[in-house]
Amino acid sequence: MITETILFTLIGLIVGGVAAYFVTSPKTKKIEAQAAAQQEKLLKEAEIKAKEIVVEAKNESNRILDTAKKDEQARRQNLEKIEARLTSKEEILDEKTEKLEMVKVKLEEKSVELKERRDELDQTEIKMNMELERISNLSKEEAKDILFKRYEDEYQADIVKHVKRIETDMEEEADKKAKKILALAIQRYASEVASEATTTVVELPNDEMKGRIIGKEGRNINAFEQKTGIDVIVDDTPGSILISGFDLLRRYIAKQSLEELIKDGRIHPARIEETVEKVTRETNELIKDSGEKACFELGITGFPADLMKLVGRLRFRTSYGQNVLKHSIEVGFLAAAIAGEIGADVDLAKKGGFLHDIGKAVDHEIEGTHALIGGKIARKFGLPELLVNCIEAHHEEVPFMTVEAIIASAADAISGSRPGARRESLEAYIKRLKELEDLANGFEGVKKSFAIQAGREVRIIVEPEKLNDLQTMNLSHQIARKIEGELSYPGQIKVSVIRETRSVDFAK
Repeated sequence: MITETILFTLIGLIVGGVAAYFVTSPKTKKIEAQAAAQQEKLLKEAEIKAKEIVVEAKNESNRILDTAKKDEQARRQNLEKIEARLTSKEEILDEKTEKLEMVKVKLEEKSVELKERRDELDQTEIKMNMELERISNLSKEEAKDILFKRYEDEYQADIVKHVKRIETDMEEEADKKAKKILALAIQRYASEVASEATTTVVELPNDEMKGRIIGKEGRNINAFEQKTGIDVIVDDTPGSILISGFDLLRRYIAKQSLEELIKDGRIHPARIEETVEKVTRETNELIKDSGEKACFELGITGFPADLMKLVGRLRFRTSYGQNVLKHSIEVGFLAAAIAGEIGADVDLAKKGGFLHDIGKAVDHEIEGTHALIGGKIARKFGLPELLVNCIEAHHEEVPFMTVEAIIASAADAISGSRPGARRESLEAYIKRLKELEDLANGFEGVKKSFAIQAGREVRIIVEPEKLNDLQTMNLSHQIARKIEGELSYPGQIKVSVIRETRSVDFAK
């Protein structure tokens, strides 16, 4: 223990001696002197740099202040100029106002003066008339009658010419307006190509047949026209004649009769009457067969025979150039397909779609719309009330009772309004839908609009924060009236405006 203490004491003495040597060595003192000199040098350089920065900052501050003073002075001068101009304009306006007041006062004075002079003139005129009556011993009315009679006798011829000219001018103007009104009505009502819808060409073996058809003194052609109710047009066109009429059934009977007469060669009034009656009987059978074939094509059974005859008559009816019987068959197929997809009554939808236009078979003979006429026909033949509703409601003239009635209406819209079905090109179809949507989008508060059901309906979504319920109802009326005034379309267009508020959140 004593040995270890002595050993540690010796080591401490040795270390302390070495440290004292290094601390007190000359080399260490030299290093310290160099460090002190270097430190003093850096301090001086830093002091010089700081002074330079301060000077530069002062210069920059002075420059900014000078610039600001100049800008302030320029703005102040500009404001002074503006104030001077305004003061000048105000003085000018005050002068003009004073002048206008003076003019107003003068005008009021003139008005009073004119009124006084007018009163004076009226009084003078009364006095003169009284003096004239006193001198002539005639009243004003008596003098006027004498003058009128005198000049009437003297200028009677001129008066008659003048009245005649006025009557002629009025007749010409009335004639122009009447023609314009008729032209506009015809333009709005007529189909696009009237000749295709109202005339049929009958080929002839030779031009000599035209003379035989006309007959001696026109008796053959007159008998034919009276029997068929169709006009026969014989012109210079080689090898053919035209038969013209709006009734497709009569025109068909006339065409078949004329072709049979040409083929037989015997053309005289008795033969014409016999042939037309024969073709009429055959056409009635054709109508019945057409109705039965249409029902067979759709797989429909159980309809009365007289009802199928009415269906067959649709073969000779068109709507916008579309054959109504083919359209009815197509609607039946479409309605059945839609009903099958959504799980509705396929048979009811098919029959409703097939018979929806049955009223068109007789709508030219009975007053009323074809939908309501069709409903009466269906009730007459004892068809179910749900089927009757499909017929009556397909143009929404009565409320829908079943989903099948809605399906029949939708199928009718698809068949009738698709491109090409009713003489409407694809470009015109797309343009019509775009015009419908653009018109609806032009109203304030409309968010989106969609033309659906082939343009038969426009569905409009509005912004609920911009329109209330009353404004929404008014919007549908405004859009409907604008569509009537600006767009051209077949049938009718339903305008549905929808306003709803949605609140959405997420559970995390």
